[in-house]
Amino acid sequence: MNETSSKNEITSGIIWKQLLLFFFPILLGSFFQQLYNTIDAVIVGRFVGKNALAAVAGSSGMVINLLVNFFTGLTAGASVIVSQFFGSGDRKKVDDSIHTIYAFSIIGSVIMTLIGITAAPALLRLMNTPEELMSDSILYLRIYFAGIFFVFIYNTGAGLLRALGDSRRPLYCLMICCVINIVLDLLLIVGLGLGVAGAAIATLLSQGISAVIVTVFLMRQKDLCDFSLKDIRIHPRLLKSELLLGLPGGFQYAMYSISNMIIQSALNKFGTDTVAAWAAYGKLDAIVWMVSGAFGIAITTFVGQNYGAGKYDRVRKSIRVCIGMDFAAAILLMLVLVCFRIPLFHIFVTDENVVEIGLKMMATMAPFYWLFVFTEVFSGALRGMGDVVVPMLITTGGICLFRVVWIFGVVALFPTLTVTLLNYPVSWVLTSVLFLFYYHFRMKKLTAH
Repeated sequence: MNETSSKNEITSGIIWKQLLLFFFPILLGSFFQQLYNTIDAVIVGRFVGKNALAAVAGSSGMVINLLVNFFTGLTAGASVIVSQFFGSGDRKKVDDSIHTIYAFSIIGSVIMTLIGITAAPALLRLMNTPEELMSDSILYLRIYFAGIFFVFIYNTGAGLLRALGDSRRPLYCLMICCVINIVLDLLLIVGLGLGVAGAAIATLLSQGISAVIVTVFLMRQKDLCDFSLKDIRIHPRLLKSELLLGLPGGFQYAMYSISNMIIQSALNKFGTDTVAAWAAYGKLDAIVWMVSGAFGIAITTFVGQNYGAGKYDRVRKSIRVCIGMDFAAAILLMLVLVCFRIPLFHIFVTDENVVEIGLKMMATMAPFYWLFVFTEVFSGALRGMGDVVVPMLITTGGICLFRVVWIFGVVALFPTLTVTLLNYPVSWVLTSVLFLFYYHFRMKKLTAH
């Protein structure tokens, strides 16, 4: 093992301490990522109106999540490969893997731009988007996808840095770009009155800056890798390995998004006020998934590097520690959201009917956040070991397909808002139970090695 990997604290330091040191920059990065999305919603909702808020964060947001999350899941396979090679000390394969996924990201961004721009109206109509929201939603989507290259490059670069054990530099990048996005929002939306278009342009420009910064950071990490723009190309064997790990993840994230689009379509039938309330609640709800997702990313890298180094006992211990941390965080966040629910909703919207609907949404879902902890941590840990197919099947079946069946079955019989939203906690219970059984089965196999 080379000098870099022998000094790697992820594979040798105190587990709880190293997990937290790796987790907090990811969490803060996710916070700033969510913050400048939330600033869009706050400024649009306050200065343009509830229709604009629903256009930015409603159906158009679901379409964006579908395409972006699919590609993010697809490229996550590269992060696992890089973390395992880095843990085993194979510097050459680390470098080749990084250049390969950057090349793939460039090609993928061009494809996604064409899909996003041309298919926007059809996708929005498929989701029963209210007619009064169509014009703004199409405009927002087309501007966003015109700059999707920057989104892909940032996510790829940040994911690679984390795979190498560096979770701080992606955070620095997002902090800078968050400030820039806020300034641009105020200038374009409030100052120039560009409305929804201003929000999309501000996001596009901010993502462009973040893509440049994260790429520069990666190029300067000479102690971790040798990344150079001139060496970007596809290494077929490594791309095959990355895609074998990434395709199940991409499919899983796409199924998440499709099931959420179907739920959004069902919610759209309740009217613009419900769409606006769901958009506002989504910004608060995102805080929980931001924290849990950060634990999922942290454990993926942590397990990936230790698995690559052959430290299986450390793999098991790190998963147990991560479960405890995520569970405590979920309970704390649930209490905060419930206790401060009214002032939190008023940050986004002043319409009392919209706020009342949003409070009903929170009462239905917030008490059950802790149930998803097992799914997030076990899924991330298994991904770090290169086990992606069965977790994908569990997630797509227990969450995605179950939600579709719920919408077309249970909701068709009892078409109320509460019944529509109950599919979330019920699916969390089902998926967590499945992951608990599979995780114990997988650990027995690992022990046998």
